[in-house]
Amino acid sequence: MLTIKTITQDPEEVIRRLAGKHFDAREIIGQILASDAQRRQAQQEADASLAEINRLSRSVGLLMKEERKAEAEAVRRQVAEIKDTAKTLEETKHTAEQHIRHLLMLLPNLPHPSVPEGRGAGENVLEKQGGDFPTLTAEAVPHWELATRYDLIDFETGVKIAGAGFPVYKGRGCRLQRALINFFMDRAVEAGYTEVQPPYLVNAASGYGTGQLPDKEGQMYHAVHDDLYLIPTAEVPLMNMYRDVILEETALPVKNVGYSACFRREAGSYGKEVRGLNRLHQFDKVEIVCIDTPRHSYESLREMVDYVQTLLEKLELPWRMLRLCGGDMGFTSSLTFDFEVYAAAQQRWLEVSSVSNCETYQATRLKCRYRDERKKPQLCHTLNGSALALPRMVAALLENNQTPQGIRIPRALIPYTGFDRIES
Repeated sequence: MLTIKTITQDPEEVIRRLAGKHFDAREIIGQILASDAQRRQAQQEADASLAEINRLSRSVGLLMKEERKAEAEAVRRQVAEIKDTAKTLEETKHTAEQHIRHLLMLLPNLPHPSVPEGRGAGENVLEKQGGDFPTLTAEAVPHWELATRYDLIDFETGVKIAGAGFPVYKGRGCRLQRALINFFMDRAVEAGYTEVQPPYLVNAASGYGTGQLPDKEGQMYHAVHDDLYLIPTAEVPLMNMYRDVILEETALPVKNVGYSACFRREAGSYGKEVRGLNRLHQFDKVEIVCIDTPRHSYESLREMVDYVQTLLEKLELPWRMLRLCGGDMGFTSSLTFDFEVYAAAQQRWLEVSSVSNCETYQATRLKCRYRDERKKPQLCHTLNGSALALPRMVAALLENNQTPQGIRIPRALIPYTGFDRIES
């Protein structure tokens, strides 16, 4: 989250920059400044009360030595009254601090200066693209028909068991899923990431730590009895490993990778744009995260972006990378690059990865710090990226590689699938 120092130093600049995300912060920041003034006033009066209590307490001893007991008792009563006032002031200060923290949680991260203006996905900026677009026959069909034809995925049974958005993978469909997971994990370990197997349930503190709460509370599945949340991404547990941790600068960057199932309500998603594997409530994803110093984090972001690009190239898919505009960026992100692959049968681009630098926004919530050369704790920068999300990858692989003889498997995956083609 943003710090009170950032806001009080130049509130108008914060309001201006958040407007780049099409977020009107003026009212919230006004409330923060008012509460901060109340907090400061209460602190000053509490400090003055403490000084007066100390002065009067010393005088009680002198009065007692002089056997002026009545005067000493009067001073004691005065001290008790001031202590009651000080207690009230502390309560006022605490209430103001809690209100400030609540309001700070409602503010998104400031966008990086390089973030383009724009309100939505149509105004994102194309950075680069690559890969060859496949030429399909007139008989080509979208992935949901291929999944049924080759008995890879059973969407209807998933609806019976859990509801829409919970597909059942079968046979070679399962094998393809596992092949992609293992391929992504192996490549990440080769690239220097440490493999972590995270839990799929997290407590509320973890959700607040990475910014999913309170912003995405309605999108997260909540096990109310235990007050635990199903993770929307492995980023949440992977980052919360470092909550309330001070790292040594020599240990940075920390680079971890984790595979997990992910759970998202995706409320309000309907129609052909979400058909098949295009949008699910449960899906598999391999996530990479990085914790770094502020001076090196954008170099790490470049490395993460380059790494995701290599995965798409190895899988022989047409891809493009977009720099997200302010209106399409995530709540916690300062700068985000999205990768999309082209699904030829649907003739549309599908997002498969989002790589972001959150700068100190998550680290402030997490209290994730490092000791610099002066041994002074400083806030880290946190970065995360999908590498990669599986459903739309599977959709594009099935659609783009369909032939009259079956579905071709990219060469990089054959050692993992054990077959080079899916046939009837």
